[in-house]
Amino acid sequence: MTSLTTARLTLRPLAEADREAVVRVFADPEMSRFFAADLSDPAAASAVVDRRLAYRAPAGQGHWVIERDGDVVGVAHLRPSGELPGAVPELGYYVATAHAGQGLATEAARAVLDHGLGTLGLPAVWALVHERNAASRKVAARLGFLDVGSGVHYGDLHRVLVALPAVHGRPHHVELWVPDLAEAERSWGWLLGELGWREFQRWPAGVSWRLGGTYLVVEESPGLSARNHERTRPGLNHLALHVGTRAGVDDLAARAPDHGWRPLFAEEYPHAGGTEHYAAYLENEAGFEVELVAVEGPPAGA
Repeated sequence: MTSLTTARLTLRPLAEADREAVVRVFADPEMSRFFAADLSDPAAASAVVDRRLAYRAPAGQGHWVIERDGDVVGVAHLRPSGELPGAVPELGYYVATAHAGQGLATEAARAVLDHGLGTLGLPAVWALVHERNAASRKVAARLGFLDVGSGVHYGDLHRVLVALPAVHGRPHHVELWVPDLAEAERSWGWLLGELGWREFQRWPAGVSWRLGGTYLVVEESPGLSARNHERTRPGLNHLALHVGTRAGVDDLAARAPDHGWRPLFAEEYPHAGGTEHYAAYLENEAGFEVELVAVEGPPAGA
């Protein structure tokens, strides 16, 4: 985990030294109004701290305390949900009643949301807000969360909300000029098809494949100034694409030679990019390199 900063706040990973401050945050019974448990009981609040200190979340996720001018005014978390299917990342934020009405919850939650969608590159961040918690629902609306329904979670009816990455600043398309369109279709067409891309456009000199809002073009342009691609020269070195699992990386790497790709750094497979980076590096006949990176983290206990 990392500390996050805003104009007025610092969010830092929860530590044992924060126990008394967090218990004080929840001392006001109003803080437990929408909880299944009464955290104004110091023992109950302290037990929550115990669970959060013992929790081991994926890299970059976990529990933060929210500080203003050195005082703990709330807590926040981003962690795999135990309430929603698929252990999707869930955001939570709580600011002490004494600091309500100052926009601090919005400021803190925005920092965690930006961290999840931007820094961590999560495909979505979810939130569960109590049906009657109007203030928290307003915070979520200001952050751009979409209300996608309701359900019984944490023992009571909650709104199910989701935030998606903004389009602004994301790749629109990538264009590769290739010396042999047929060879490029053989290698790139197979690989992108295996990863869920679908043919998007076609013209005499080129073809493109699309996944979501991004597409990749290969074109044998009449404007080519050379017939050879050299990835070690200035310009494009390689493309890196996500693969859902380590087993998926292994499968694609094993089948790639039948579709115009050869392995790179085979003696270091699958950790040529580092011990915690599971990836296959491939090169096609035109010299273009692709890196297939497993989204799935390292095995448990690794």
